[in-house]
Amino acid sequence: MSVLGLQSGLGASTPLLIISSNWWGSKRLDYALYCPDVLTAFPTVALPHLFHASYWESTDVVAFLLRQVMHCDYVKAQEMDNSDSAPFSPSSLREKWLRRRTHVKLRNVTANHRVNDVIATEDGHQTLVGRFMYGPLDMVTLTGEKVDVYVMTQPQSGRWEHLDTEVTNSSGRVTYTIPKSKKLAVGVYPIKMVVKGDQTSAEAFLTVLPRGMECVVFSIDGSFAASVSIMGSDPKVRPGAVDVVRHWQDLGYLIIYITGRPDMQKQRVVSWLSQHNFPQGMIFFSEGLVHDPLRQKTIFLRNLVQECHIKINCAYGSMKDISVYSMLGLNPNQIYIVGRPSKKYQNQCQFLSEGYAVHLSSLQFSHRARPKKSSSVRMVLRKGSFGLSAKPDFLCKRTHLRRTMSVQQPEPPMTPNPKPERAQSQPESDKDHGGGGGPGHAMWARGSMHRGDTTP
Repeated sequence: MSVLGLQSGLGASTPLLIISSNWWGSKRLDYALYCPDVLTAFPTVALPHLFHASYWESTDVVAFLLRQVMHCDYVKAQEMDNSDSAPFSPSSLREKWLRRRTHVKLRNVTANHRVNDVIATEDGHQTLVGRFMYGPLDMVTLTGEKVDVYVMTQPQSGRWEHLDTEVTNSSGRVTYTIPKSKKLAVGVYPIKMVVKGDQTSAEAFLTVLPRGMECVVFSIDGSFAASVSIMGSDPKVRPGAVDVVRHWQDLGYLIIYITGRPDMQKQRVVSWLSQHNFPQGMIFFSEGLVHDPLRQKTIFLRNLVQECHIKINCAYGSMKDISVYSMLGLNPNQIYIVGRPSKKYQNQCQFLSEGYAVHLSSLQFSHRARPKKSSSVRMVLRKGSFGLSAKPDFLCKRTHLRRTMSVQQPEPPMTPNPKPERAQSQPESDKDHGGGGGPGHAMWARGSMHRGDTTP
């Protein structure tokens, strides 16, 4: 970019001048790529796959450059009006523990609280469930202590509203049903539960849906993880997976992430999704350790379909998930399985043997990923990703709901194999507003598979 070439009276030159004053100087550091020393011991053959997964995610150089240019106006607006991102401030100061022994139990342990992501209908019960534990393996349970429940009823204001104060039961759980006088309309609302005794907290989302909401389901382990683990904590993401999820999000579908992992891993999983810049969605886990996670997935998704009246447009996963999706009534052309084709399942699903890049190209050229003529309502969530700076306006309310009356697209020209384009993992929201994905910690978190009084 040439700064001098744009100094011709154009307004666009101002941001470049500001950027140049920060980039160039006696102490210049444009961009640094972190490379752990342990990678030098990796086989050379394995490095391209690692670099592909990390370099084209939220920390790539192109995204960095775009953020500097596209961020300027947004940052200035935030500096002029700080009301858009009001910091959270508890309504009351820290209180003494109700039980004397609680103080002793919580010595030298860190909080591992979690609140379940919840999907509810406008005319149904809106029940929030949280569990308050300490230690990485839930070694200590917070029993008989006060917890404040907050909700951001006006997401664009960034203001938290105190709903009520509950007391944890013997298993550390808090269950709160929003009363009729405070019921929330269609939209997506941040939820926060704060422990009064030490001000530790947990967050989640409550999504209130209209009937007939369309969604796309992704099995986290089956769809995204290309390895069990890298150095014990960070599974490698499959190339192009982020772009496929974002493609469905851009079309206005609600994204549902599901896993058979226990909810105690919620913080680590959300951090992993944030690190790899996955689009915002609802995350659901198993309630603790279960011996049959596939059965839990089936029960949970069936409850969503029956109680929340959602429509699953398609689902992604591994061969283990085929039985789950088939029991939900999905057709073979609605089930996408990552991995090598198997003769046993070739008539029960669509195998993505050539990877997500080719699959994304086929989605863009087909009717499969376009809404057909129907009166179903689809919620349009503004483009956002896990870990982006908290811009509350990505949470849309009723004004952003639209009734889909799409015009059928003409048939694309017949080509044997559409040429895949390079996966572009940086979301449009980063290009429009800036925001970059937070560094995130390792991986694997949750938003438990619990709706109301139904536990899969």
